[in-house]
Amino acid sequence: MAVAEPFIAPAPLLGRFRERARSAFAGTPAGGWVAFGAVGLILLVTMLAPVLVPYEPTLPVGKPLTGPSGSNLLGTDEIGRDILSRVLMGMGSSWWGAMAVIASGLLIGGAIGLVAGAAGGFVDGLFMRFTDVFLAMPGAVLAIAVVAAMGPSYTNTLVAIGIVWWPLYARIMRGEVRRLRASPHIEAARLAGAGRIRLAVRHLLPGATPSMLVAASLDVSALVLSLAGLSFLGLGAPAPAPELGAMTARGVTYLFTAWWVPIMPATAVFLLALVANFGGDAIRDRLRDR
Repeated sequence: MAVAEPFIAPAPLLGRFRERARSAFAGTPAGGWVAFGAVGLILLVTMLAPVLVPYEPTLPVGKPLTGPSGSNLLGTDEIGRDILSRVLMGMGSSWWGAMAVIASGLLIGGAIGLVAGAAGGFVDGLFMRFTDVFLAMPGAVLAIAVVAAMGPSYTNTLVAIGIVWWPLYARIMRGEVRRLRASPHIEAARLAGAGRIRLAVRHLLPGATPSMLVAASLDVSALVLSLAGLSFLGLGAPAPAPELGAMTARGVTYLFTAWWVPIMPATAVFLLALVANFGGDAIRDRLRDR
């Protein structure tokens, strides 16, 4: 199912690695459990990040640009902050930020799509033309403009991405509802006297939910990359907030002298996107087989 393009496209290496891993595990029970286990591990790490961090992520704890060692497993950055602590906190903000955007998109887009598909006629046309206005705008440009206008911050970044993300779910929900309206059990419920609201909530919404969940699960990777992309451009939370994109951007200067400064946060983004892709594929395979 089609999803919005992320602001920063995955590198070819990520695509090749994902396809090879998927070809080895796709369609096998072991592959699905591995994917769900990886997602569960990410959830655990991001939830426990404030407890797991060995140091305060915003304060210097050692000599600047110190390589990975026993006291600083991923080294220190340009002002002596522990990179492991910052990466763990940055992973949490990226992962749960993506979850927040998806939740708002499912709520807003799902409600609009459900009403449009169930009502049909003038209401359907009005809601879909409103949705088309947002779909016609370049998502990346609109999000950057919103953040620039509201000011760089973590909350504003989530709001900006959420504005360009909900129309996708509205289209998916509306399409599924229109398809389900022709189903025999929906017609039977209508003949039994069920009103439009009851049909929408009790029959159409549950039938469209699996497709929405598949789309949402496949969107996590794109959202992680989008959040990292805006942060990389300096449109995320102001320093010294630990954001993976901003950490990578500031560390590019030290790529050849202290490689761990940009590589560690960039690797965290890679792992989050990869695990999210595998998890989305596993959810899609499970729901498709039902």
